[in-house]
Amino acid sequence: MKDIVYDIPNLRPTVRRHTLAVIVDNEFGVLARVIGVFSGRGYNIESLTVAEIEHDQNPLKVGRSRITIVTSGTEVVIEQIKKLLERMVPVHKVHDLTVEGAHVERELALLKVVAVGTPLLEALRIADIFRSRVVDSTPESFVFELTGESAKIDAFVGLLEPLGLIEVCRTGIAAMSRGKNGV
Repeated sequence: MKDIVYDIPNLRPTVRRHTLAVIVDNEFGVLARVIGVFSGRGYNIESLTVAEIEHDQNPLKVGRSRITIVTSGTEVVIEQIKKLLERMVPVHKVHDLTVEGAHVERELALLKVVAVGTPLLEALRIADIFRSRVVDSTPESFVFELTGESAKIDAFVGLLEPLGLIEVCRTGIAAMSRGKNGV
């Protein structure tokens, strides 16, 4: 077992954010069972994305999906989560991208700003700085598309809020390890 890292002033185990990539059978109920590992123990899921990664044309074989989960916890909690997930029958592999090495994380967001005049022009100027794309526009609104790290999207949201931001839709984090090895 790994050593517990302590926050010296408080002597409490350090809580860290982890990104897990879980390869599972693409079948009914698997996602609910994976989520049950978290909810049954009171662990929070900060971000969750799921997509089919392998489709089998043979009706007797099951394809596979990738579940990307972002959660926070002490090293002991994260190890417990990983062990519980690995014991599940439809789970093929659990990767903790946070400890396995360098990885890339991205998120997609759609943001709607409703305003007229100067605030709408200011929103367009800020969108240009963030390299956001306008995917819909009317005389009184814009829908922006932004892809990047969660902190970038958070900053964009913060700047658009006083300008008439009325709606935000975020995909959740997609993550992949860097280099030649895959999950």
